[in-house]
Amino acid sequence: MSSDDLPLRDIRLIVTGGGTGGHTYPALTSVRALRDRLEAAGHSLDVLWVGTADSLESRVAAAEGIAFAPVATGKIRRSKNPLKLVSPANIRDMANVPLGIAQARRLVAGFAPDAVLATGGYVAVPVGLAAKLCRRPLVVHEQTVRLGLANKVLARVSARVAVSSPSTIELLPGSARARASVTGNPVRPEVLSGQADRAAEELGFKGHDPALPTVYVTGGAQGSAQINDTVRAVLPWLLERANVVHQCGAANLEGLRHGAADLSPDLAERYHLTDFVGPELPDVLALADVVVSRSGAGTIAELTALGKAAVLVPLASSAGDEQRHNARHLQESGAAVALLDEVTAEGLRKAVEPLLDDPQRRARIAGRAREHGRPDAAERLVDVVLSAARG
Repeated sequence: MSSDDLPLRDIRLIVTGGGTGGHTYPALTSVRALRDRLEAAGHSLDVLWVGTADSLESRVAAAEGIAFAPVATGKIRRSKNPLKLVSPANIRDMANVPLGIAQARRLVAGFAPDAVLATGGYVAVPVGLAAKLCRRPLVVHEQTVRLGLANKVLARVSARVAVSSPSTIELLPGSARARASVTGNPVRPEVLSGQADRAAEELGFKGHDPALPTVYVTGGAQGSAQINDTVRAVLPWLLERANVVHQCGAANLEGLRHGAADLSPDLAERYHLTDFVGPELPDVLALADVVVSRSGAGTIAELTALGKAAVLVPLASSAGDEQRHNARHLQESGAAVALLDEVTAEGLRKAVEPLLDDPQRRARIAGRAREHGRPDAAERLVDVVLSAARG
């Protein structure tokens, strides 16, 4: 259903999900998109975010001026050994689930939302179940290629399920597949509006050589020791072929700066090391010809929406091995290169070298990445929420 087919009115929405940025920021982006659409038509959005106390989602909601209410939640600590699932911590946390459902039910009944949007994380379970108990339409959004534990539970009681990849639909419970839509994973609009010609000046990257490709290395806001160490081992080789913008995380900055002191002056000037990339990130991404990064759902959504050639280094400890599945999915589609096994300097060199030496190969991978991207994912998800609210 297109947005033009959806009559607009004032909307009351409960949003739930959090624990990580991967669950929290798609929810925030979707709330902003829904609010913008309603306000443009002269209507209002009243939002209540239900999450865990003293959490990322509570801080994000406060910064955005969104009302927030906490509920108790239980977390299942995964293990390949079934006996370890019956741990004191799991038993203690699971005891919180009935309490969380009771708290959430009171909140849902009192707020009387037109719809409930759940974006995953353990806190979404009691709120989603409360929506079902209160007969309020529940929209479940899955950011990853695979299906998170919380969303596996909630998909069965949802009014609509939104997924980020067509391949996720077959992983849904049979009863939920007919209610599923492929929306993609919402990406912040500002990420899509970067201008490459501003990036070097904003970074203070005076040695940037526009005649060479640019590699952007990032391990996320905190940096990644694994990625940092692997890049450091190939840095002279890499700088002979490219400019490098390396976002390393505050804890790693001094060590990498000390290591870079041994670079020859002509190579060192093409290396920009920084602990954090902030508002200039859209421009840095626009400048980058190749990105070396983790493969979390949010990162994948941004890189594919932008159509970037990437070398993905999955975080081995990600929940349900999510990052490895994301990376493998793109690599098998020819939309990225992934280091799926042991991460070594030689493996990174072999992955990056063809992308730097062959612009046509780089362009093919970027084009296939773009085929997986959905820059309008937030608007698509808003369509699903409005459709569910209409009933």
